[in-house]
Amino acid sequence: MEELFEKMAEVLIAGKEAEVKSLAQEALDKGAAARDILDKGLLAGMDVVGQRFKAGDLFIPEVLLCARCMHGAMDILKPLLSEADAAGVGTYLIGTVEGDLHDIGKNLVSMMLEGAGFQVIDLGTNITAQQFVEAVKEHKPDILGLSALLTTTMPRMEETIQALKEAGIRDQVKIMAGGAPVTQDFIEKIGGDAYGANAASAVDKAKELVA
Repeated sequence: MEELFEKMAEVLIAGKEAEVKSLAQEALDKGAAARDILDKGLLAGMDVVGQRFKAGDLFIPEVLLCARCMHGAMDILKPLLSEADAAGVGTYLIGTVEGDLHDIGKNLVSMMLEGAGFQVIDLGTNITAQQFVEAVKEHKPDILGLSALLTTTMPRMEETIQALKEAGIRDQVKIMAGGAPVTQDFIEKIGGDAYGANAASAVDKAKELVA
């Protein structure tokens, strides 16, 4: 079975979606647990993808392709994973702030977080502070990720943190933020917990926050 998991990780890294799905199904047919297929095959492969992306050996289109491979196999595994298994490392709620419709960076971070074992709830773009508050109440995530690509929408991040404080739930969730104009200094100033300079470092920071 270990050989099968290794092969699954290899074809995922190569971006071969049909083969990844086929191997996931084969492993299930041979009696492997869904959680083992996820951990030893898919997540092991995405871990390598993340390392190579960080090192500059893989680029965004290739990472997105690998993530799509993982999603394809997850369609087979999801019904077989218990809720506890599906949550994995932790729950990450993410969205682009109000007034901002950019989502490529957010989507890449989401996919790489899923590849690292997080359960990701993606609210989409143009999300108001109140919508973030309601979503935190509903989903009780470990981490809230705020994304902004425009300098003009950065103040919405501070408004969101303020709204969480007013709702009395700021201390129930870690807050990460990122996007082209965002800096470490800005995050500290508005009272966030961590800054993700890029998708790979965002995943590292997220893992640190739930450790």
